[in-house]
Amino acid sequence: MRKFKVGIVQMNVSDNKDENIKKAVSMIRQAAKNGADLVVLPEIFMCPYDNKCFSVYAEEFPGECSKAMMSVAKESSIYLLAGSIPEKSDGKIYNTSYFYNREGELIARHRKMHLFDINIEGGQKFKESDVLTPGDDFTVVDTDLGKIGIGICYDIRFPEYFRALSMMGAELILLPAAFNMTTGPAHWEISVRMRAVDNQVYMVAAAPARDESSSYISYANSMVVNPWGKVLACAGIEEGILYSEINLEELEKTRKELPLLKHLRKDKYRLDLLD
Repeated sequence: MRKFKVGIVQMNVSDNKDENIKKAVSMIRQAAKNGADLVVLPEIFMCPYDNKCFSVYAEEFPGECSKAMMSVAKESSIYLLAGSIPEKSDGKIYNTSYFYNREGELIARHRKMHLFDINIEGGQKFKESDVLTPGDDFTVVDTDLGKIGIGICYDIRFPEYFRALSMMGAELILLPAAFNMTTGPAHWEISVRMRAVDNQVYMVAAAPARDESSSYISYANSMVVNPWGKVLACAGIEEGILYSEINLEELEKTRKELPLLKHLRKDKYRLDLLD
């Protein structure tokens, strides 16, 4: 399919795991009924984004949350990137995205490669590495919608990662994220738009809705950006579903008219190692 509809679930996240899962399932069903072929959830959608919660809510695969996501993907016959959840594996905890096909089968798993460790004076402090372990994989999967890459939130700060995904053939990159009220106003939109422009890909960036009472306040503003860097759709701060059309014929046109990926001096940057 060269044209299809994507739905981003921008949901409020509470400390009630069951309620979060039920809400996600309900909103996924709504997005599918409204014609979305691909639905994307935000980062850490089934529990608060808080180091104290990660080990408490973490699941091994397949767990309660992933089983619910597999079921709704199959029931709705959609591709589903189930945001990310704390994943327990071999005594470690990862920030992990699971990607399911129309049959509810797991077709990709991305563990957040770059952990969010920051301490901004007068602003946000957070250290994921106190609890989480980084992943190692560059995640791109071939689907009947096109080649889809996956990153999680802080991964977007590293253009090398996104360049690697584009060199691996990604046409669309999905980014579950939870930028905060310090980094969001400064860097959210420009980061998403520049990764789209740098790599001539569609960017689909999904964030939780904003909850001012939360210990970690999401900037929200989920968005879809085309390969020219144009914001096609942007949510506000409230809970809801954001829709946009993805047109891979437009991507091909952009890459033909401005063939920057062909102009890369891969031999100089050692990008030839990705071939």
